[in-house]
Amino acid sequence: MKAKRFMMLATISSVLVSSVLSGCGSGSESGNQTKNNEEQAKEKSEETDGKPIEITFWGLSQQENYEPIAEAFNKEQDKIKVKISNYDTDGIKDACKVAASSKTLPNMWFNWGGSLGGFYVENNLTYNLNDYAEAHNWKEKFNESALNLCTYDGKISGYPSSYNILGVFYRKDVFDKYGIEVPSTFDEFEAVCGKLKENGITPMYAGGLNGWHTMRYVELLIEHYAGSKKHDEMNLFNESYDNNEVTKAFEKYKEWVDKGYFPDGFLTLDANDTLMPLANGECAMTIEGQWQDSNIVKNGLDMEQYGAFAFPAGETNRLSSFADMIQFNADNTEEELNACIEFIDYYFSHVLEYAENYSLPMPTKDSPMPQGQPNVEKLIKQGEENGTFTITDQAFPTEVADVLFNCQDAIANGQMEPSEAGKDIQTAIEAYINK
Repeated sequence: MKAKRFMMLATISSVLVSSVLSGCGSGSESGNQTKNNEEQAKEKSEETDGKPIEITFWGLSQQENYEPIAEAFNKEQDKIKVKISNYDTDGIKDACKVAASSKTLPNMWFNWGGSLGGFYVENNLTYNLNDYAEAHNWKEKFNESALNLCTYDGKISGYPSSYNILGVFYRKDVFDKYGIEVPSTFDEFEAVCGKLKENGITPMYAGGLNGWHTMRYVELLIEHYAGSKKHDEMNLFNESYDNNEVTKAFEKYKEWVDKGYFPDGFLTLDANDTLMPLANGECAMTIEGQWQDSNIVKNGLDMEQYGAFAFPAGETNRLSSFADMIQFNADNTEEELNACIEFIDYYFSHVLEYAENYSLPMPTKDSPMPQGQPNVEKLIKQGEENGTFTITDQAFPTEVADVLFNCQDAIANGQMEPSEAGKDIQTAIEAYINK
């Protein structure tokens, strides 16, 4: 089934377990690409003989260390020059889609795994890295989970740049003030929310703008009611989303909205502003990845006030996860690809100098944990022990994720009944499968 191609389930007991990566062999398509790239390289070398190779890179603005490292790289050698353009989370998604349609993609760009990166594989827009990875022994360089999440339909579609585990970040001092313990069950979690609300604290921050932050709560409610096995099968499109468990999840979501467990007007709040409401005490919890520790450090906040725990969805309390990567233009010559990867290798050799601006640990097997960021190691360890599942907006193709986002908003606004959401999502899934 086509739907299986974009879902790389990360149900792992250990992030760092090594095994032989399937689907990394070279094929005729990859061989033809290499031949075409060699011909392009010959033509371009005649045009640029003696000039530095100019490489364009579209990065994520939150990772502010791209530019100083690129500046140092450009100064240290004269054969390659890298030009950086930065975009925010939703901006880079839009810019890449527009560039894809007009065939003006840069030499390389930041992207996510799953369906977001898979779009560029399906449309032959990103370089198939299988041969390169085999030649450079990537299965020994990167941890298995990160590399799997960057693999789509048997093709390694990007250079893994981070592996992320999401948990509930909370204010320790707020919990202590009201005698609240970290919840270990779903019922206890709801009791925490009730007690916080009684004391004038909004329990959870959700930035509903663009849908993907609110989705983090909804997917965990689906995990809770459906259970891990059924949730996985639903995200593989082997089980219908039109079921009682999904209805229960959206009913609970609506209940939380009505009880004021999210901020007023949360559907229009920015998903990138999750730290400020915690820092000023307006909210007590939010769902974020381990990068939140670096945000805490960068903003000069007291790390002792912040903790993280796995949302108590039940069974093993799995955490959602996803990979970031750098994708490379399929039209790159071999020389351009090598130049791109030379810069990315250089970048990762210096990234620890800018640890506060990067989502550590790196996705390599030998990556150290960042100093002064205790929740990073804690979440990684919880992911190893509890297992993980692929975050929904990477598991779903964009057209299905958009329907989910629309359902979330409509239910929160009272424009849709929770019982209708599963049907709408399933209709979008079937349309995607049959297109």
